[in-house]
Amino acid sequence: MTMITKASALLADIAVETDRTDAVQAFVKQETILVTLTTTDGIEGTGYAYTIGTGGTSVLALLRDHLLPLLAGKDARNVEGLWQELFGLTRATTTGAITSLALAAIDTALWDLRCKRSGEPLWRLAGGHRREIPVYDTEGGWLHLGTDELVESALAAKQAQFAGVKIKVGKPHPAEDAERLRAVREAVGPYLHIMTDANQSQSLSSAVQLAAALEPYDPYWLEEPMPADDISGHARLARSTRIPIAVGESMYSPMQFRTYLETGAASVVQVDVARVGGITPWLKVAHLAETFNVKVCPHFLMELHVSLVGAVSNGAYVEYIPQLRAVTRTEMTVRDGLAVAPDEPGIGIDWDMDAIDRRRVS
Repeated sequence: MTMITKASALLADIAVETDRTDAVQAFVKQETILVTLTTTDGIEGTGYAYTIGTGGTSVLALLRDHLLPLLAGKDARNVEGLWQELFGLTRATTTGAITSLALAAIDTALWDLRCKRSGEPLWRLAGGHRREIPVYDTEGGWLHLGTDELVESALAAKQAQFAGVKIKVGKPHPAEDAERLRAVREAVGPYLHIMTDANQSQSLSSAVQLAAALEPYDPYWLEEPMPADDISGHARLARSTRIPIAVGESMYSPMQFRTYLETGAASVVQVDVARVGGITPWLKVAHLAETFNVKVCPHFLMELHVSLVGAVSNGAYVEYIPQLRAVTRTEMTVRDGLAVAPDEPGIGIDWDMDAIDRRRVS
């Protein structure tokens, strides 16, 4: 039998491993919402979602008050059916971050159960394209870092055979961003990919100016130049620059991605499992992007995304931002610049529940 007998949730705060700042905010902490499901056949699955400092208790309340009580007696194998049922219950609060995060915590737990029951790792059960994925580094590119620090970190990433690095942009004047990018490009040479990320800080006019200032240094993409709601602005920007436009971390529905792709507003998709509502909709977005011949380079959550990028044929990169090492027994393997998807049954995260309990908020 595969009926759910117990569904529980908790909230734990995980401190950031290093200072992280961008053009609009600082990463204060990772509020981590974990859902654990137990079934009649004795299998236990754990899933999670996160915020970067606020809203975690709201997600927890939605789970405990409305969603988890509905799971008792449900067949855990019916992942799509359960996702649709819970989504239908929350129509009054969709599409939005709180609901998507709550759905994601349950959905990843259901996929953990599915993989464990099948005896397969997530990367294979979700598609099985490849196990090793190129990595780019974000930890050495935060906005508060000086130019010398950016260069030093980029050279270290190149030495480690990473395929790229990310540089945050959004200084008061585009010339400052261009100078920082110039220094990194001259240090690493023409072949290392340099991703840039404006974190939704620009208007259309300032984004056009910023893109023009960055173009001479061949950025691999310009990420989230404007607020994610401004689809037409991204489409106009994409037509004005040769820099590929990347979006996705602040989008909470597959249909939002569809509109971006249909209008040519994005040429890199950065769909985030937690923010889009789980593995089930993540895969739909990835396959949608494939029909537009667009690559998927998901935002954050490298410990989970490594398996999903490996599952699909248009998965291109994993973003290197270690965040779970304090609460897991193992960490993502990186070998010769390639992230290696875990091969054990499940979603591939070996939680240290004692460490999580010590950080429990509620």
